Amino acid sequence: MEILQVLWQKGLATVREVHEALNKKDSGYTTTLKLMQIMHEKGLVERDTNQKTHIYKAIVSKDKTEKQMVSKMIDNVFNGSAARLVMQALGKHSASSDEIDEIKKYLDGLK
Repeated sequence: MEILQVLWQKGLATVREVHEALNKKDSGYTTTLKLMQIMHEKGLVERDTNQKTHIYKAIVSKDKTEKQMVSKMIDNVFNGSAARLVMQALGKHSASSDEIDEIKKYLDGLK
């Protein structure tokens, strides 16, 4: 997910650029390279090999990926309860008044 976040932000990036953006002291460049190769094999990123330095790009959308991750989390961690996820999230992290208003508006739309 962290690699995808960098690629979504940058658009196109080399392994070196992604590795530096991650700023991971506990993992090396080769770990980032291997993860990005695996992501390429799984169809999450595409790789331009026309130059000496390969350029990577995310081909999965941020929105779709977030929805899939949240759905899996609701099913696997919260036994299918979206309400438990929301209560846990809001109980542990402060939301701004604008975010709370946005949540209220969304919930009103569901009624």
